[in-house]
Amino acid sequence: MTGVRKVVLWVVVATAAVGGASACTNIVVGRKASRDGSVMITYTSDITIMPRLLRVAGGEHKAGETVEVKGWETDDVRGRIPQASRTYSVVGLINEHQVSMGETTTGGRRELRDRKGLLDYDALMLLVLQRAKTAREAISLVDSLCREHGYGSSAETFSIADKNEAWIMELINKGPGQKGIVWVAARVPDDCVTAHANMSRITTFPLDDPENWQYAPDVVSFAVEKGYYDPKSGKPFSYRDAYHPDHGPSARRACAGRVWSIYRRSAPSANFSDAWFRGVEGVEDYPLFVKPDKPLAVHDVMGLMRDHFEGTPYDMTQGPDAGPFNSPFRLRPLVFHADGKEYMWERPIAAPHAGFTVLHQSRASLPDAVGGVTWFTPDDASTSCFTPLYCSIDALPASYVAGDYQKFSWQSAFWIMNLVSNLTYDRWSHVFPDVQAAQAKQEEAILKMQPVIEEAAAKLVATDPALARSFLTSYSTSTAESVFRGWQTLAETILTRHIDGYVKDADGDAHATGYPEEWLRHIVKSRPGQFTVPAKIGLTDY
Repeated sequence: MTGVRKVVLWVVVATAAVGGASACTNIVVGRKASRDGSVMITYTSDITIMPRLLRVAGGEHKAGETVEVKGWETDDVRGRIPQASRTYSVVGLINEHQVSMGETTTGGRRELRDRKGLLDYDALMLLVLQRAKTAREAISLVDSLCREHGYGSSAETFSIADKNEAWIMELINKGPGQKGIVWVAARVPDDCVTAHANMSRITTFPLDDPENWQYAPDVVSFAVEKGYYDPKSGKPFSYRDAYHPDHGPSARRACAGRVWSIYRRSAPSANFSDAWFRGVEGVEDYPLFVKPDKPLAVHDVMGLMRDHFEGTPYDMTQGPDAGPFNSPFRLRPLVFHADGKEYMWERPIAAPHAGFTVLHQSRASLPDAVGGVTWFTPDDASTSCFTPLYCSIDALPASYVAGDYQKFSWQSAFWIMNLVSNLTYDRWSHVFPDVQAAQAKQEEAILKMQPVIEEAAAKLVATDPALARSFLTSYSTSTAESVFRGWQTLAETILTRHIDGYVKDADGDAHATGYPEEWLRHIVKSRPGQFTVPAKIGLTDY
């Protein structure tokens, strides 16, 4: 997923060098596929650093001004470019006009990379959000900024949305010394969802439907020039086949499985087969767009981001690899070796190494200041809690911008969320119910309040926009700090209640829990005779 640190996932999988890789998952929901008319994007930034939650103020700028090129991963400045005459405020990855973005890295052809390009993916996204009023403008800006300043990351799939429509845009460099990109963008049908997870999704596409498909003028001719596509072959041009070849079974396992799990939960009636993601040859990929069985609520989409393949043959909470406490946690690297053979763990949507997870919500039914909200949580969504940050706020919650990846802090939401996660992973079946209960209590209360807050804010926008911003800022920051304090309390509760292998009851009495019989059976069989009791001697807990 990350700028200069990024490793192409399919190459990583093939070589087992997964330890330093990072990757992401996006879900895109059209406005008629959501329960309340929202256009939604999710994005989990799975990266072993502490990405920064940013707010960038907009404004008018004088001719000749420049702006630093940097993203949310580090403070490193890659360079400067001319500033736009007018920029828009950005909170996280949504701007004041409800335009939002997310991304997953697809890697693509290595020979097309150009590390000298000024714009890596995260800096590019922030610059675009500061300048775009619509998703279509954002697509155009991605293209024009890369042509002018060069693109420095490997290939990407971007999710781009506004209050009316959503798109996915796939792009790749043109190689060293060439600043532009080749790209294609597909409009997500209003009644559909799509997902992407580090593998190119767009194959063939119409060249004569500009309302729903946009692309670089040379997207086909460049592929012909480079020998990636032969128009005499009789086959239609496929973006993925040209620019992202060799997606073998290992890459499908790591990437397409996440798409499958999103689709099988969103549209269970379609009964999507697992064959493509399990690497079966000769079967079709999953469709680019899927109509969900029923419109998705915000809470439903949050749930999709907490997936570990539960309820499937690949359920990561089941089997001996889940340990005695049914944990979905698997140590990296993704690929491992035993007795000279190569294997790989399942790769879930909810990843322990997530830096943050967001759900962007954009709504045409509300004023921009109120309609655009990013539901944000540091760390792994399955063990953390979302909090709403409205796109018009002029300050961020202190605990959500505090901290450093190299040093634990009790005042940092990133570290407290990670503390709860790491207290949960190894004793999942015992501790996770407590985490789920805390999630439900916090998120259900916030979602229940959302219509009340937004009705009041919308009225204020009509009479006093500045007061509306102040109101939403106060609500967003105070709610986030309340979630943070709740998670501090949860960490203390877990440490107090689950101690030394015992679990305290409501009266504070500690009880031994033992292990599940299925796991004990596995242990006994693995070491015949070792655990046999030699005689009935009235054993107690010594």
